[in-house]
Amino acid sequence: MKKSTIWILGIVMGLSFLSLLYLQVSYIEEMMKTRKEQFDSAVRNSLSQVSKDVEYAETQRWLVEDITEAERKALTENNSSLRQDDVVQSTQRFKVKSRDGKIISDFEMRVMTIKPSELPKVMVRGRNTIPQTSNSMLEAIKNRYMYQRALLDEVVLDMIRRASDKSIGERVRFGDLNGYLQANLYNNGIDLPFHYEVLDKEGRSVYRCADYEEKGSDEAYQQALFKNDPPAKTSVLKVHFPGRRDYLFDSVSFMIPSLIFTLVLLVTFIFTIYIVFRQKKLTEMKNDFINNMTHEFKTPISTISLAAQMLKDPAVGKSPQMFQHISGVINDETKRLRFQVEKVLQMSMFDRQKATLKMKEIDANELITGVVNTFALKVERYNGKITSNLEATDPVIFADEMHITNVIFNLMDNAVKYTPEGGQIRVSVESWEMYVKIDITDTGIGISEQHQGAIFKRFYREDIVHDVDGIGIGLYLAREIVTLQGGYIRVTSEVGKGSTFSVFLLREQSKYAEE
Repeated sequence: MKKSTIWILGIVMGLSFLSLLYLQVSYIEEMMKTRKEQFDSAVRNSLSQVSKDVEYAETQRWLVEDITEAERKALTENNSSLRQDDVVQSTQRFKVKSRDGKIISDFEMRVMTIKPSELPKVMVRGRNTIPQTSNSMLEAIKNRYMYQRALLDEVVLDMIRRASDKSIGERVRFGDLNGYLQANLYNNGIDLPFHYEVLDKEGRSVYRCADYEEKGSDEAYQQALFKNDPPAKTSVLKVHFPGRRDYLFDSVSFMIPSLIFTLVLLVTFIFTIYIVFRQKKLTEMKNDFINNMTHEFKTPISTISLAAQMLKDPAVGKSPQMFQHISGVINDETKRLRFQVEKVLQMSMFDRQKATLKMKEIDANELITGVVNTFALKVERYNGKITSNLEATDPVIFADEMHITNVIFNLMDNAVKYTPEGGQIRVSVESWEMYVKIDITDTGIGISEQHQGAIFKRFYREDIVHDVDGIGIGLYLAREIVTLQGGYIRVTSEVGKGSTFSVFLLREQSKYAEE
């Protein structure tokens, strides 16, 4: 599949998943908003009704207490000679109805009267005594009605004049307030634990519920207990719900699994696309590796084949110099071929994690001297120069001789291949804390900073070096071998000026064995 096709499919699927995720999040937000508005409206309606209940209760107490007290005083003043035992208290129930028959108000009122036995006894004379007495009683009832009406008006006026001047504790029975709240909240569909407090006109808390706690108080609902009081004298009821957020969240909790499932699908899709591109890149790198390896093998094989054909020529046998030259070419190309085959075998070995190391103490100076002598002739062919600087005070390292030699060979081979004609290569050995540091410096094309971290990957080769022979596993094997032996490789490079590969190897056997 083409890379462009994969990109198109990835973009379409990615946009689809993102759109689905956006719709789900938008739906959850809208549901939360609607649920919150419904909850707020229900609480406000409940608190408004609580305020009415408190006002109704206060009005009822005023009517009962104040009218009763006024009657008692009036009766006492008019009948000062009567004893307390001569006064009879009775209860009268009053209902106020509208025109359609709906009860607007319903309350009881205590009425004090004089015992009939204490009323003056009179003689009834004449024929019209009973009608006259009846008319007198009606007149008395009428006068009492007018008196009660005037008294009621006086109480109402007194309430309007003096009610807001009283303390909130005198106007509200806090024991009944909790019942008002529970009843009205339940009637509006809210069955949640709540906490409340009452603030006076100065904003001070005058009453709190028994189990009051501050959690959730920052989202409290407020309601004036007596809405008709002057603003400067208004007492406030504050109610908050500790479980409000959980209550609102429960309304959309069923959407959470769907949202999580969508996120999992999105992450899985992104990971799948990443794996596809990574696999495609790896496939391309493997194809490049096969092509480069074929070329690397084809060249020495062709050279060896050509040299073998030349050896069949009788004239070559007659010339010892020609014979020696051709033999040397065959030997060099055979070594080159064996070197490439060993690279492939080593890569396969490390991939299967079956590498076995034969660790021993090695003199780094001797190792580097042998490698430099091997590459000296090859560097001179390109009019180059190779130098060595062996300054390690303790050059003994603990490593596998064969594998570490291959590492140095790979690094030297890269330095020779990527250094132009007439360039210089310098190899140095020095002590570095618990390591022996081997630096291989060239004056080649250099490596850009963005590619320095990728050059140790398997099959990786920069685009600018594809015209140079190589199969892209030399640096990968070098890092794996050095890391396996307790060391590490570091590279510093500048494009156009050259590169330095530093190999750090452990000096002492004991330290490697401890790790």
